[in-house]
Amino acid sequence: MTETHSFTGRILCETACHLGEGPTYDPATDKAFWFDIRGRKLHELHLATMAKAVHDLPFLGSVLAVVDAERQLIVSDQGLFIRTVADGRLTPFARLEDKAANRSNDGRVHPSGALWASTMGRSAEKQSGAIYHVAGERVTKLFSNLTIPNSICFSPDGGTGYFTDTDVNRLMKVALDPRTGLPAGEPALLSDESGTPGGVDGSVCDADGLIWNARWGENAVDVYKPDGTKVARHLVPASQTSCPAFIGAKADRVLVTSAWQDMDAAARLADPHAGQTFELGVVARGRLEPNFRL
Repeated sequence: MTETHSFTGRILCETACHLGEGPTYDPATDKAFWFDIRGRKLHELHLATMAKAVHDLPFLGSVLAVVDAERQLIVSDQGLFIRTVADGRLTPFARLEDKAANRSNDGRVHPSGALWASTMGRSAEKQSGAIYHVAGERVTKLFSNLTIPNSICFSPDGGTGYFTDTDVNRLMKVALDPRTGLPAGEPALLSDESGTPGGVDGSVCDADGLIWNARWGENAVDVYKPDGTKVARHLVPASQTSCPAFIGAKADRVLVTSAWQDMDAAARLADPHAGQTFELGVVARGRLEPNFRL
């Protein structure tokens, strides 16, 4: 049985993102990062002091991975870029694909240091997107003909990858080579959510292998066991929750982004926290994200 938990957390940032996405945490600096994809912004929050910075971007960014103390990798609609932390300088690194009608979407670093990153149509055109594996500058297409590829995350041992096409709403799993993050088999169904409300959006996997999934349209973060059993639902005060991330030095806190995308004035009035960024207020057994290996 799924346990539903009321929201006991707090608003980490009141700024309403058009499309908040791609949260991550850098333990070396105690900073959380997330994107407003459509707003072309990178948000930065120092957790200890709650000092906030917002960086303008020249593209639609959606994924950030730490490389080292001086550099970050950003995935965008214009390709992959190395961002210099000190001054925000962006240097082209690699391209995922040559499809001008697409933008980047979800992504996460595998324990091997390789990155999985996805693309989709700018207007969610059917089957326009794909998921790619990035090892250094080598880019390999893994899965194609996806509409809204999401929910990319990995088991603690790196032996299983998870993903979804939110348009189809089936959470998938695939066996991986733990040394590389490349598939070692064909994808299989983990949980069929196609007949239930809301969309399976961004996910992260904790130290026990539990999958924490933001449920777009259902103001919630759902928790699944590795066998696909849904065991918990944590409510969030914004309907369009988009992606969770573990934050804090112990990775025991949960940040959740949200969006006001496609809402008219009346809908935004009825959903006053839409687009804000939250902390769930629960204690998790999370994991710190691995750095991307150049």
